[in-house]
Amino acid sequence: MKQFKGYMHGVNLGGWLSQCVHTKEHYDSFINEMDIRRIKSWGLDHVRIPVDYDLVEDENGNYKEDGFGYLDKAIDWCEKSGLNMILDLHKTFGFSFDEGEHESGFFDNADYQERFYRLWEEFAHRYGTFKERLAFELLNEVTDKEYCDRWNRIARCCIERIRAICPEIKILVGGYYNNSIEGLKGLEDPYDENIIYNFHCYEPLIFTHQGAPWIPSMNTSFRMRVDSTYAEYHKYSTENLTGFGFDTTAYDQDKPLGLEYFEDLMKEAVRIADEKNVALYCGEYGVIDRAAPEDSLAWFKLICSCFEKYGIGRAAWSYKKMDFGLSDERMEPVIEDILKLL
Repeated sequence: MKQFKGYMHGVNLGGWLSQCVHTKEHYDSFINEMDIRRIKSWGLDHVRIPVDYDLVEDENGNYKEDGFGYLDKAIDWCEKSGLNMILDLHKTFGFSFDEGEHESGFFDNADYQERFYRLWEEFAHRYGTFKERLAFELLNEVTDKEYCDRWNRIARCCIERIRAICPEIKILVGGYYNNSIEGLKGLEDPYDENIIYNFHCYEPLIFTHQGAPWIPSMNTSFRMRVDSTYAEYHKYSTENLTGFGFDTTAYDQDKPLGLEYFEDLMKEAVRIADEKNVALYCGEYGVIDRAAPEDSLAWFKLICSCFEKYGIGRAAWSYKKMDFGLSDERMEPVIEDILKLL
């Protein structure tokens, strides 16, 4: 399988320029150059930086130079530290993976789509010259499967408009169900050799999102161990994840969750990537801060061994806070061991 060279071991800077209060005070305090240097000292090769349209556009679509200034800083900091960077458009006008953002209509509104294309053309004009150390990610986590055909059309049009400006920059595209592995099979064949298929992996969701208050059916007091049996994973998922069933029938119900589960997941992603002759990248994976740190470490050992086996580049979610912070104080007992895996 092709590899996404230079983007094999990374971390997300979630919560800095996306999923945040969009104020100068926040931008200036949440991440600075010392954080970038620290990430480099961790032995990583890149950062994925989620960006909301609010950073660089006002409600009418006018561009905000002060917002672009933070991207300029990030690119400069990464260059100084020797890190590559993915610019991920986490939210565009008319669409967010998070229903709480109240963004809607993008997939049926030609004006919203044109605004999306123009923003990517603006990014391409400003940052396309950094193709050796910067990649573009079109849109974070398309949600419903029903958007698949429309998203393929929109993504292709956007890629064509970027290619008119940046013929060779790497462009990441993910599929439905929030960049699920299943969604990869719905993606159109890669436009050219510089397209990367992107997926996210928080499986099993009942473990990585235990107690998550943003999941309506989740008991926020629910906690579990990573080495629970497959039967327990099925039971806990049924009780807490309405609409997200966890089928464990392929495994010995009395056995604890093991490497075979993750290998089966990754095999499907690799099969699709091989079939399309495209590089594969996991843009998000991680464990909620409700889980015990030692269980988080055990989960990272399982999933990262599969990334290594199949040569899949990835970026952990997330560097700090955001309910998944790797640099948070609570992770101090295990962070050195986790960093060897990322």
